[in-house]
Amino acid sequence: MAADDHARLRDIAHGNAAFMAMLRQVRSLGLPDAVIGAGAVRNLVWDHLHGLETPRSESDIDVAWFDAGDLSPQRDAEALRRLQALAPGTPWEVTNQAGVHLWFPAHFGHAVEPLRSIEDAVASWPEFATCVALRLEHDDTLSIIAPHGLDDLFGMRVRRNPRRVSVETYRQRLAEKGYLARWPRVGIVA
Repeated sequence: MAADDHARLRDIAHGNAAFMAMLRQVRSLGLPDAVIGAGAVRNLVWDHLHGLETPRSESDIDVAWFDAGDLSPQRDAEALRRLQALAPGTPWEVTNQAGVHLWFPAHFGHAVEPLRSIEDAVASWPEFATCVALRLEHDDTLSIIAPHGLDDLFGMRVRRNPRRVSVETYRQRLAEKGYLARWPRVGIVA
């Protein structure tokens, strides 16, 4: 089943020219372990599963990468600038996951341990359906990072990942995201 879900995800991504263009743009930066993930992948799949021929605009395109040797915010800013030059108007968000522990307490109010890899980072994202990322490799194959599997993504289930998201933050996210307004077949685990 997992191999079928991986093939299905690759087919959905390959079938979306705009998403593939974004993957090529991210690849062109040469950032270590760079992926597009989280809400961008969830939205791609759930729009597809809801039969939306013209997917709605994204709130952001999450570009994650990992380099523990350079945690300067300037590197994220430079990558963002380059992506904006490649695709003006695309709502890029670029984050070196190796440095999340440096800003997370000020933003979310509690400390977190440093992440060890891009896979570790993806495993920590807010809901299990968003703990998925795609990388376009140099040979144009798609690599999938899905440490918790793809069941919640393809089951259209919103479920809190307790590793990093408190119940309070999860409830706030549910209120802000409006999942059911966009995707009426989604199930929410409170």
